[in-house]
Amino acid sequence: MTEQVAIAIRELTFSQAINEAIRLEMRRDPNVIVMGEDIAGAAGRAHLGMVDAWGGTLRATRGLITEFGAQRVLDTPISEMGFVGAAVGAAMTGLRPIVEIMFVDLIGCCFDQLLNQASKMHYMTGGQVAVPMVLRLPYGTRGSNLQNYGGGAGAQHSQTLYSLLAHIPGLKVVVPSTAYQAKGLMISAVRDGGPVVVMEHKFLGSAAKGNVPEDSYTIPIGQAEIVRTGHDITLCAIGRMTHLCLEVASELAADGISAEVIDVLTLAPLDEATILDSVKRTHRLVVVDEDTPTASMARDIAARVAEKAFDWLDAPIKIVTAPETPVPFAAVLEKLYVPTSAQVRCAARELVA
Repeated sequence: MTEQVAIAIRELTFSQAINEAIRLEMRRDPNVIVMGEDIAGAAGRAHLGMVDAWGGTLRATRGLITEFGAQRVLDTPISEMGFVGAAVGAAMTGLRPIVEIMFVDLIGCCFDQLLNQASKMHYMTGGQVAVPMVLRLPYGTRGSNLQNYGGGAGAQHSQTLYSLLAHIPGLKVVVPSTAYQAKGLMISAVRDGGPVVVMEHKFLGSAAKGNVPEDSYTIPIGQAEIVRTGHDITLCAIGRMTHLCLEVASELAADGISAEVIDVLTLAPLDEATILDSVKRTHRLVVVDEDTPTASMARDIAARVAEKAFDWLDAPIKIVTAPETPVPFAAVLEKLYVPTSAQVRCAARELVA
């Protein structure tokens, strides 16, 4: 008789899944540490008994200092150059730092540490030095589909800059879109032998709830996921845009159009094979990316498909992205900035027609 093993599954938010992944890895490996601004509660609030009241931008580190203490959960000064550089050095000595930067927009303050140090140290030392660190970067803006979740962070705190990081050889870049993916990819990132960037959409933090197993599990880095099968057109999405494409796919189905939806998940290394195989079945492609179009992941994916699957295409590739402009502060303009379901639906119908 086969023994049945029950796996406890509960509904968690995206941020709770990240928190659980970090907590499990800190329990498993004493070399895992966490660094960042306000990740344990600002020192100025400590005397009010509010040490755990903050927990970082997405509240994903809340409660960690209570369990692991200030030696492993390090509230840093407001100096991205300093604490990211310290994390690179710590990783080189055998620790596994998880670093949170409040907004991806602030990578300009520590870009040299990523561009010239973390990403290249293993290569420059002939494989003698590893840099096993994770960089957590909240990104994105509200758009019209999440109007009840705040926004209005302005042009310097609302960008989608993962293409900058995916461009750098030596960095791995993952972009989960669900709570289940967030936990599995975070655990994989912590256990990876090199620097991994985990992009977390600010407005998935509390909005993206899903079933997540209690036990530890991993999701392979470098592998896309087909989240809906179809045969008329492929919708290739990144991060929060996956939810948008699933919504559009349901609408298209009502019109008799069968859309396949791919969640890219990893931008570097990109899973070309899954995307190409899908296009060879559907013969049409729309890439949906919250970033601006120039030098974007949308254009990169479109170029790869045009190069390697041109003979299978029955229509031009279309991309749906944000406009070539800074993110507006005004709510009425911010709602128009992010790709909408109407734009994706229109692009898909044009190709199928």
